[in-house]
Formats: sequence, structure tokens, C-alpha cells
Amino acid sequence: MSQLLLFIVVALVVGTIVFGVTVLLSGGDSGLTPVEPDGQSVPLPGDRPLGEDDIGRTRFDTAWRGYRMAQVDQALQRAAYDIGYKGELISVLEAEVTALREGRTEDADALRAAREAAVAPTQATPAEAEKKTAEAEKIGEDTDGPVAEVAEIPPAADEEPAESR
Repeated sequence: MSQLLLFIVVALVVGTIVFGVTVLLSGGDSGLTPVEPDGQSVPLPGDRPLGEDDIGRTRFDTAWRGYRMAQVDQALQRAAYDIGYKGELISVLEAEVTALREGRTEDADALRAAREAAVAPTQATPAEAEKKTAEAEKIGEDTDGPVAEVAEIPPAADEEPAESR
């Protein structure tokens, strides 16, 4: 029995030595990949609307229990804001299309002006900005920020107007 136990111990020692020499000669275990050091995070861009590639390129620093929570929270807040902004923009576009289909060109023009002011406030020249501000004041909009609010979204084509109910 002692010879069998001695044989098992010798086989384990020889196997460990062969594995160690193989790892040293091959340059390392291919199953282990190097980890990027902290400080190499790639945050979401803050100067433009998010795209699909921005989410895929986002990286977070690692911490003791996973990722740095502040970085993850900031990225989630940014993504939620962008999704909400795009949802509002879609509803304004739908209202503009509905107004055009119903022949209400004044309403459609007002919605278009508000949408253009909200989408690209930094791209306008000073003269264009003054013109858009004057248009917005004419239709009674708030000119303090880039967010445009729609007072009333017209009913869908299959709904009755509120007055006839």
C-alpha cells in the first residue's frame, strides 16, 4: 500500500513540474488575459446624442466588488436621458406629421421651429438664433432652453375631437 501512495505522490510531482516548465516555455497560460489597469475607463460622450456604438465602446474601471458604481450610475443616467429625449422628439415629429396631414400648416410650422431649436441649438449662427427666438416668442414658447414643450398633441385620425364628445 505504501508503494502505491509513493507512486501517486511521485506522479503528481512530475506532472506539476512538466506543467510548470510548459507554462514557462510557452509564455503563460493562454486562458488568462491581461486586465486593463484602473483609469482606463471609456465614458459615454456628453457632447452629442448617443449611438449604438457608444454603448458598445463604454468601459468601466474595476473595483473590489465589480465595476465602479459611480461610473455605471453616470452612464445609466446619461442613457436614460438620451432615451427620454429621443422619445420626446419622436412625439413632436408625430404631432408635426399629424398636423401636416390634417392641413394645419401653422401648427406644423410651429412644431418644426420648436423641433429645430431643440435639436441643434449650438449649430445656429447668432442671426438664426435670434430669428428662432423671435418665432418661438411669437407662438408663446419658453426660450430659456433647448427643450420644446407641446401644449396639445392633436388626436389621432381615428379619434373624435374633444369638442364633439
